[in-house]
Amino acid sequence: MSSLPRRQRVAAYAVMLRERSGAVEILLCRLAPRVSRTELWTLPGGGVDHGEDPRAALVREIHEETGLAATVGETARVYSAHLPRASRDGRLVDAHAIRIVYDAWVAPDAPSPRVVEVDGSTIESAWHRLDDVASGAVPVAAQVTDALVDHQPFRLQRVAAYALVLRDGAVLLTRLSPRAAHPGRWTLPGGGVDHGEHPSDALAREVEEECGLPCEVGGLLGVHDTHFSGTAPSGRIEDYHGIHLVYAATVGPGAPRVQEVDGTTDAVAWVPLVDVEDGRVEVLDLVRHAARLSPNGGT
Repeated sequence: MSSLPRRQRVAAYAVMLRERSGAVEILLCRLAPRVSRTELWTLPGGGVDHGEDPRAALVREIHEETGLAATVGETARVYSAHLPRASRDGRLVDAHAIRIVYDAWVAPDAPSPRVVEVDGSTIESAWHRLDDVASGAVPVAAQVTDALVDHQPFRLQRVAAYALVLRDGAVLLTRLSPRAAHPGRWTLPGGGVDHGEHPSDALAREVEEECGLPCEVGGLLGVHDTHFSGTAPSGRIEDYHGIHLVYAATVGPGAPRVQEVDGTTDAVAWVPLVDVEDGRVEVLDLVRHAARLSPNGGT
């Protein structure tokens, strides 16, 4: 058994990923020369103070090391490293590091990272491509590699209700804003069903928010689903499974207009079905699927 002084440290760290130009990037912090004599990047995070919640500690540390306001997930992985002869402040100790690694993320429009803390263990923070980390082009600490091996994208299954509204050979569609997973594409009006909410009630609410028109929900036409990985409006990369309930519906008179501000819809319009069928308007698969469910076969 080691006779060296024992030092145990509990710290919280974050795997923070984002998508840019088709590539996945990770936010890393470069250790100061007093910590590592050679260039070495690690996960943002640091020690948990006595009595401090680990997630609160991580939010604090991320701000100090990157200047960013982060959201931290609720679950984590725990790593234990026993270093019986570690150097601390110029002396040898029997060190035990307990590392709690969370999933965390920042808003898509977050500013560039910058170090806020003065005279800390971090001298620089930056986004790096995962490919560069994997290839060794960016030298990283072992905890980065360990965390990435275990990291899995957050899995989200979402039930949503959508309206197929047809009038005079046109279909009512909404355009996805830059906050959505597929910006610029057109889809059916509708959205997520809240816990305890009947899908038809959710649909009437969503249509009025997105189109500014009262909605009368008819019968269920069918069910559509989609599965993909992408960036959520929050900035979190998710493994997403959407289950879509498609209803026949009608809306009141008047010109449609978006009521919701800063949401995932930035435009609404009556779009000729022939333009959808001919591909002149870029739509999600949900729209074509719903048109096939129509009693008129999309005509």
